[in-house]
Amino acid sequence: MSDKARPIMLQGTSSHVGKSIITAALCRIFREHGLRVAPFKAQNMALNSFVTMDGGEIGRAQAFQAEAAGIEPTVDMNPILLKPTSDMGSQVIIHGKVYGNMKAAEYHRFKKEAARYVMESYRRLEEENDLIVIEGAGSPAEINLRENDIANMGLAEMVDAPVILIGDIDRGGVFASLVGTMELLTTSEKKRVKGFIINKFRGDFELLKPGLDFLENKTGLPVFGVVPYLKDINLPDEDGVVLESGQCSVASGQKKITIVVIKLPRISNFTDFDPFRFEPDVSIHYITEPAELDGADVVIIPGSKNTLEDMDWLWKTGIADKLIHYAENGGKVIGICGGFQMMGKLIKDPHGVESHVKEMKGLGLLHGETILEKEKKTYQVKAIIQAAGNRQQATVKGYEIHMGETDGKENHFAIITNRNNTPVKIKDGAISANGKIWGTYIHGIFDNDEFRTGFLNEIRITEGLPFQGAIRFKDKKDENIKTLARVINDTIDLPGLYEKMKLDFRRGPHA
Repeated sequence: MSDKARPIMLQGTSSHVGKSIITAALCRIFREHGLRVAPFKAQNMALNSFVTMDGGEIGRAQAFQAEAAGIEPTVDMNPILLKPTSDMGSQVIIHGKVYGNMKAAEYHRFKKEAARYVMESYRRLEEENDLIVIEGAGSPAEINLRENDIANMGLAEMVDAPVILIGDIDRGGVFASLVGTMELLTTSEKKRVKGFIINKFRGDFELLKPGLDFLENKTGLPVFGVVPYLKDINLPDEDGVVLESGQCSVASGQKKITIVVIKLPRISNFTDFDPFRFEPDVSIHYITEPAELDGADVVIIPGSKNTLEDMDWLWKTGIADKLIHYAENGGKVIGICGGFQMMGKLIKDPHGVESHVKEMKGLGLLHGETILEKEKKTYQVKAIIQAAGNRQQATVKGYEIHMGETDGKENHFAIITNRNNTPVKIKDGAISANGKIWGTYIHGIFDNDEFRTGFLNEIRITEGLPFQGAIRFKDKKDENIKTLARVINDTIDLPGLYEKMKLDFRRGPHA
């Protein structure tokens, strides 16, 4: 084996075909085969992000893939992160730090320079690993974006990566999308594609076989595998497909705790609520209408990439007035990051860091006022949550990603004791006198089993539901990664993939 890592790249016929989770599964499989493996996505457009140990911001999917690979996430795994602030522009984050805001056309021109940052990260990973599993973005057939491409075939050529093309059969038209994608590639790009993976199949495989034969005869390339539709697996969803159905729940046929999350137009870090998906008596609903708040045991206002404009949306839809009425009548309301900012009296953006709106009235559920600042704060943190109601004091871990600072008159919600491994003593968030309304800047707070269980048991007392013991979220995630890895191991031609990567095949255990 050479000193530098071998690459393999997963591209898709479109977004949402399953590139992220198949990348994670392959990272786990190759790790179990004894290889040092790292995920890589040169350019990621996502509002779900994560903070690395050194305070850098990357896409949440790459953090999950690193977890599958058994390594610590770093900014090199996602050197460029685009966080949309509007339909036409995004905040550009390079190597974990804000570079600036750019309109789409401006960023398209910038990509030639961005390629340098991408390759700096790739070369560092290349020196430290045996294998790099690269995830593409969108589709390689977006010919209007081919010039200076750093996300798909342009990157594959820069790092000399073999490409596997993934199609989603569940949405229909998979053969047309695979063949059509190939037809739109250049001659050199076509040579990079070594075969296909068909994802999310459900049905009779014998009925699919004529289509597979046609695809292989038409393109001269093999189908490396057909991955079944996995409906009983819970893995982080980066792109928001889980939100399209409006709700997700784990159990049925019993009384449940109903958690309502407001689906803001610029909702971010909704993976904060993934742990609830493993609780047997919890149902999560993502809502966009005031009437959908009826019957909620708790309402959560999530993070936002454009807090002022999302606050304006709450007023215009009538959700804000319904929320205020709900809270005044004893309802539980929680705000995370941008949601916490919206719960205060006023949000100001004097520097225009998020939008053209300079000031917006908040919900007034808490007394704080927020001023958005030019510098983004990104930290991994440890904190002590103050005791409230039936909840005991708890120690939690999480991360901060915010542009603003909030001052308030209520009791603080937590004391942050550590930022990026540096001891600190900083007040965080706010909580009302009755403990039913609170907000925090800490993302990932519900990942903490002790805190989440205490929070839910408070509601269980009120609703007359039996107490539940703590469910280990990390273990549940790992079980799902293992399940996914087993399925991929059983359905994908791994020796064939090894051959395309010019590596010896090693079949490892899949416990």
